[in-house]
Amino acid sequence: MEKINVGVLGATGMVGQRYIKHLENHPWFKVTYVAASPRSAGKLYKDAVANRWLIGADIPADVQNLIVQDANDAKLALGKCKFVFSALEMDKEAIKALEAAYAAEGIPVVSNASANRWTDDVPMLVPEINYSHLDIIKKQQEAHGWKKGFIVVKPNCSLQTYMMPLHALIMAGYPVKRMIVTTEQAVSGAGYPGVPSYDMIDNIVPYIGGEEEKTEKECLKILGKVNGSKIENASAPVVSSTCTRVPVIDGHTASVNLEFDLPEDKKPSLEEIERVWTSYTSLPQELNLPNAPEHPIVVRHEENRPQPRRDRETEKGMACVIGRLRKCNVFDVKFVALSHNTKRGAALGGILNAELLKAKGFFDAL
Repeated sequence: MEKINVGVLGATGMVGQRYIKHLENHPWFKVTYVAASPRSAGKLYKDAVANRWLIGADIPADVQNLIVQDANDAKLALGKCKFVFSALEMDKEAIKALEAAYAAEGIPVVSNASANRWTDDVPMLVPEINYSHLDIIKKQQEAHGWKKGFIVVKPNCSLQTYMMPLHALIMAGYPVKRMIVTTEQAVSGAGYPGVPSYDMIDNIVPYIGGEEEKTEKECLKILGKVNGSKIENASAPVVSSTCTRVPVIDGHTASVNLEFDLPEDKKPSLEEIERVWTSYTSLPQELNLPNAPEHPIVVRHEENRPQPRRDRETEKGMACVIGRLRKCNVFDVKFVALSHNTKRGAALGGILNAELLKAKGFFDAL
């Protein structure tokens, strides 16, 4: 199979670097274009990230000597790549305008940035859950006059701890009325250099700006439906969240309490909930996408699991790992969930979005 040439916007930042590394030897995609801020433009990629390559391994050989372009000029990507991954770190309105500029040039944007998550004709995609939202891309293109370009985004990393378990229960006929989510989020989620070490060592920070609002609201768009030219949010569940930063490098953990929107005699048993979760698969598994986990939800029975250091790499960092499922004295059930925030929650999640787009034919005309 001939690989599709792709670009990475914001290629010198932490998320951009992860895209570069995760795309190394990808069976479908090849990085042929890298772009970043004007201060990096004109440099070889290896020089632009000298002394701040953070992924641990060497820079992929086929990217080291690419010349970094100015991400602010979408026309520079023409002829060099078919679509781009956006890992831009700028003002949100600037990101929206720039991603639209790439789409207008006929270059689809698979974004990791938050700027377009609430644009009502932009799918905020978790491939196992709301792949049907891709139906709105044609409407998006018509509204903007884009022939080949479009924008798709991924949600906030903290949602990956509970969205698939929630969706699995809803699809099995067990709608959820209310949830309380308390996250313990890894420092890598703050980027680099991130939170100062003096604030994190021997400490927990009980506030992450904007994170609670994302955790409470983004799930409703993901669970919503396409209605004409926009995506309408779901009306439930109601989510209350507390988001904290903890001294863990990678892996977001969440304690979840949920209440079913069902009569008492219709609510699922713990055994039934586990059956629903462990049997859960969806379109990415059916299509055998390269980065789709074989088991999207993994349940552990040890009383002290999941743990970030032990469980974040489950299914190559693409699974939601759940433990401590038990009855709740206030709601119905409670559990602890873990996801890898820089893999499923960031670059690999974005790559999985692109794999789904390719498999569904959205890149065929490029």
